[in-house]
Amino acid sequence: MKLHEYQAKELMSQYEVPIPEGRVAYFPYDAWMVAMELGFPVVLKAQVLTGGRGKAGGVKIAKTADEARDIAQELFGKTLVTAQTGPQGVKVRKLLVEKASSIKRELYFSITIDRTIGKPVVIASKRGGMSIEEVSELYPEDIIKIPIDPAVGFLPYQIRRLKYDLDLVEQEKEISRIVSNLYKLFIDKDCSLLEMNPLVVTDTNHLVALDAKIEIDDNAIFRRKEIAKMRDLTEYDPDELEARFAGLNFIKLDGDIGCMVNGAGLAMATMDVIKFAGGNPANFLDVGGEATPDTIAKGFEIITRDPKVKAIFINIFGGIVRCDKVANGILQALKTVEVKVPIVVRLTGMNKEEGMEMLKNSGLAFSVAQDIKEAAHMITQITKPKKEENQTTKETNKKEK
Repeated sequence: MKLHEYQAKELMSQYEVPIPEGRVAYFPYDAWMVAMELGFPVVLKAQVLTGGRGKAGGVKIAKTADEARDIAQELFGKTLVTAQTGPQGVKVRKLLVEKASSIKRELYFSITIDRTIGKPVVIASKRGGMSIEEVSELYPEDIIKIPIDPAVGFLPYQIRRLKYDLDLVEQEKEISRIVSNLYKLFIDKDCSLLEMNPLVVTDTNHLVALDAKIEIDDNAIFRRKEIAKMRDLTEYDPDELEARFAGLNFIKLDGDIGCMVNGAGLAMATMDVIKFAGGNPANFLDVGGEATPDTIAKGFEIITRDPKVKAIFINIFGGIVRCDKVANGILQALKTVEVKVPIVVRLTGMNKEEGMEMLKNSGLAFSVAQDIKEAAHMITQITKPKKEENQTTKETNKKEK
């Protein structure tokens, strides 16, 4: 679960991390009023759950009241298109208005989970204000990585190393307090990512978190009710939101082959196989280990809502749930949801033969595949444009001649 910048800063301020003075605004007039109260210059920041806002024109400085009013009117309702949003972009519904800070240096600081070692890791750099991916590519020597043992926490010698590597000797007490409190916040709120980019040194030689990003582990939301209330439902795709409430993991993509799979790993592999076969997945959909008639029906309903979908690939591994039970669930679901596009089914695992027999004898127009490679070939042939098919046939004939 991602938090908006203003929400992340609210949490940081509770842990005594210095942030600029500011408030969130929901209307252009509110933004103008906040700017007037803060005094100029101010920074107006679009509050959207994506990175790259500055490059997309979502962060602007206003030096006068007229500029603040004009910028607020321009940003509200604007669709920001960034590298993370895709061409559809995201609409701006909120602005964070902050007092502009005098910047002497920009730093990067984050805490995340390193899955290779199974521990939190601090990542920092003297090159703040640019994406950490860009820094690691252009200036790998400036990346600082400090693994943290969760049993003992962030130790004093690690903080001292950070202080010297970031040239923060003058801010020794501040950096010690800030990073210790940020690690406490990271643990207390079950964060998967906590980032300040940039963390700045001001002209008065003090540290301020100029930008903030926090992501919370979804698996811990049940015990973080105060965090769950911060979820901004307007930032989610309606279909993805509906799937979430139904207990499904669904992400919309831009292809034309609908995917229904049990298990996230198998779902990723299924999309890879479709791509290798020349197809293009329309979604990621994990119906879970049970794959009941209700979850399958909801999956059909959400997939077929996309007009681009030309066919549906159902790929089920019978481990926790038997294949014959899944086959019965598919047949029951199709009694309640009308599916007008072709369906290719591949079953493997427990009671595979019984499940495939049920589908073949159902009287419905299924295409049942023996393995995943065959299924991927079948589904891509169904969705391949006729012109492309004809061209492929001609090329094949030429080769045979």
